[in-house]
Amino acid sequence: MKKLTAFWLFCLFIIFTQPAFAELTPALWQVEKQGKTSYLFGTVHVGDSSMNGLPKKIEKAIADSEAVVVEVDLSALTAVQIQQRSMPFLMLQNGRTLHSELSPQSYQKLDQYFGEKSINIKMFSALKPWAVLLTVMQIELQNAGYSEQFGIDKQVMASAAQQNKPIIELESLEQQLEMFTVMEEHADHMVADTFRQISQFEEQFQRLIDGWKKGETAMLAEAYEQAFDDSEFGQLNEHVLLIERNHKWIKQLEKPLSEQSLFIAVGALHLGEENGLIKLLKKQGFKVTRS
Repeated sequence: MKKLTAFWLFCLFIIFTQPAFAELTPALWQVEKQGKTSYLFGTVHVGDSSMNGLPKKIEKAIADSEAVVVEVDLSALTAVQIQQRSMPFLMLQNGRTLHSELSPQSYQKLDQYFGEKSINIKMFSALKPWAVLLTVMQIELQNAGYSEQFGIDKQVMASAAQQNKPIIELESLEQQLEMFTVMEEHADHMVADTFRQISQFEEQFQRLIDGWKKGETAMLAEAYEQAFDDSEFGQLNEHVLLIERNHKWIKQLEKPLSEQSLFIAVGALHLGEENGLIKLLKKQGFKVTRS
């Protein structure tokens, strides 16, 4: 297997999974301190109709919790609000265009890709390259039959609402979008990697997704090590997308976890490794065990 780069692996773990959800046994972690029991659950954000319905152990953990914590609560926003708040982060300014931000080779690859789908690339001329690449990924996922409608996070929030559980968000939509701006200087690298991975989409990620479905954390750890390598790009992504956010979240969660029972649902890659939430919670005196 070729080495998976941080950008693609991060994005795929937050927006991609496989069908047959009824057979999934994803890992659920129990977090304890001062007589309070909470739960930590690694998620993915997009699926298909066969994923409709959370596993019973997840539903029970939500029921046993006083509040549900997610990365960002998009359910609290309308489509118009999401668009209005997102556009300033997606759009290029001061006369810059997609063409001016990319090398001729990178722009040609995108032009050819959209042309094959009868889409005029000029539709994206005012968008930042990373935003266009996320659009490419959305197209690929939709063509494969996946949508946000059956994502795990959305179902967790729906379950919380049904059970009248308060929803707490760790970040705003703006904070999530801001982290992608650090990738702008690596636009050509992201384009090249995206098109290299598209041709081997299922083959490259099937084993990794299977690991998540079965709750095999060792396979996720292997994926993490492959993604966040020693390159400048790999280290930048690891710091901005995971490490920096994990440490910030621990500061936000430490006091609430000591006062109430929480169900914490965040992207699966945030849980493991030295700077993952599991080890960071242990360092703060919490007992963390596989449920």
